[in-house]
Amino acid sequence: MVQKVLIIEDEEKLAKFISLELEHEGYYVASRNNGRLGLEAALEEDWDVILLDLMLPGLNGLDVARRLRQAKQTPIIMMTARDSVLDRVSGLDHGADDYIVKPFAIEELLARLRSVLRRIDIETEKSGINRTSVTYRDLVIEKENRVLRRNNVIIELTKREYELILMLMENINTVLSREDLLRKVWGQEGNSETNVVDVYVRYLRNKIDIPGEDSYIQTVRGTGYVMRQ
Repeated sequence: MVQKVLIIEDEEKLAKFISLELEHEGYYVASRNNGRLGLEAALEEDWDVILLDLMLPGLNGLDVARRLRQAKQTPIIMMTARDSVLDRVSGLDHGADDYIVKPFAIEELLARLRSVLRRIDIETEKSGINRTSVTYRDLVIEKENRVLRRNNVIIELTKREYELILMLMENINTVLSREDLLRKVWGQEGNSETNVVDVYVRYLRNKIDIPGEDSYIQTVRGTGYVMRQ
């Protein structure tokens, strides 16, 4: 499988040089020249490694790393001309897996890239993690990342919305009563007077349904909800 690398770097010549070298080594490479576009690309697609500049327009590298870490654990190698201990510690504390100082030899970057990928493979193997997903029609949940996507675009959900859609997608064709959902998602015993489940189903429908098409979540009158194949 071809490994994918995202470069977030505003120095055009450097980004192009790194891209050409990585492509020559057999990597698939894409680049973005500011922090906001880089963060969007990092969240929208799955990457094996992100090469992230520290000083970026729009959103600096530390903020990009911090926000990315809230959703994903994609390995990050931070690239910067700043070489103080404080800068390196700050980068690592914000989620970077490694740190390389400009100017650097491309051989060093390639070695660090291989090292990070090898370490991630070893950690994954040791932990016995199996990357799992749950799919329904064009919706995909990445359970380790706690992310819902449609056509590779993330649909932003609150923690409770995520847990509710996961419960429904893991029980396709099974009608779940409001009491079941209250107990399994909210950890509460059923209360026939509460409408919290209905409210959250409405929140989800507003986010995932496509105008003019049937709702992904069907109501079973007097009982609860179901997602049917």
